[in-house]
Amino acid sequence: MKKIGFLSFGHWTPSQQSATRSAQDVLLQSIDLAVAAEELGADGAYFRVHHFARQLSSPFPLLAAVGARTSKIEIGTGVIDMRYENPLYMVEDAGAADLISGGRLQLGISRGSPEQVIDGWRYFGYAPQEGESDADMGRRHTEVFLDALRGEGFAKPNPQPMFPNPPGLLRLEPFSAGLRERIWWGSGSNATAEWAAKMGMNLQSSTLKDDETGEPFHIQQAKQIRAYREAWKAAGHTHEPRVSVSRSIFALVNDTDRAYFGRSGQEQDSVGFLDEKTRAIFGRSYAAEPEALIKQLAQDEAIAEADTLLLTVPNQLGVAYNAHVIESILKYVAPELGWR
Repeated sequence: MKKIGFLSFGHWTPSQQSATRSAQDVLLQSIDLAVAAEELGADGAYFRVHHFARQLSSPFPLLAAVGARTSKIEIGTGVIDMRYENPLYMVEDAGAADLISGGRLQLGISRGSPEQVIDGWRYFGYAPQEGESDADMGRRHTEVFLDALRGEGFAKPNPQPMFPNPPGLLRLEPFSAGLRERIWWGSGSNATAEWAAKMGMNLQSSTLKDDETGEPFHIQQAKQIRAYREAWKAAGHTHEPRVSVSRSIFALVNDTDRAYFGRSGQEQDSVGFLDEKTRAIFGRSYAAEPEALIKQLAQDEAIAEADTLLLTVPNQLGVAYNAHVIESILKYVAPELGWR
């Protein structure tokens, strides 16, 4: 059995060809798609976070709204860039969203990726400390966030408060028990996957990672997952971790599917550079008739290693079509591969 959810990047554009022409369109359709996915029997509704872009950015109002409109589906991010975050304020936002959803939040966070502007986190008021890189800063913010999620008091109370305090040091409120174990780290390398395991976070691995061996993407990603699990075991954590991978997968079951994705031209991995130093490998997309798609996916070692699969959806094609994309995988593909 495998949990299957969707991952939306939340794009919008004023183009007449787009079903999402404004930020409001994206937000409201994201809620509607989560509701539809739950009705179809999908397990998760996840959203990407980008700043300074015509995409979803501030996740917690959306997560809370989805939580209020649904009752079963997991609600998450993939990922929040921790270079931009005030970790203590984020604890409050995450706690509130988790309580509204009844404990269904699965929060994916990370160091982030190249963004729309240069050093965008500086506009948010953050800068690396002396000797730090921006990645170091993101991990430092993460450690503060994880520590505060434990719910232990750390702030000295006012001796003359406006309202009575409980005894001892005060913690951030609202506190949501169990959320600490539902934090995921989006990892682009084996080393950061091992760090995530040490910190007791679940692992999110997307459709790109550092090209560390020159092997096909799915093989490198499977090795990353195995290294993560070994590091988790070595760290001595007492609960089982979770691992997700994301993929663009389209079952071609009607003429609309074939028109959109029948000639995707992305049947091979590709290699590029995220910056002048980082060579990355980008995983292929899958688009085929169900029978052929099943055979292709059965060869993907990383999907086999993961317990959760996130389907990246073309959100600009609208709620109805994206619900169809999800349903096609759940109906025609997942049962044949033993995912259901």
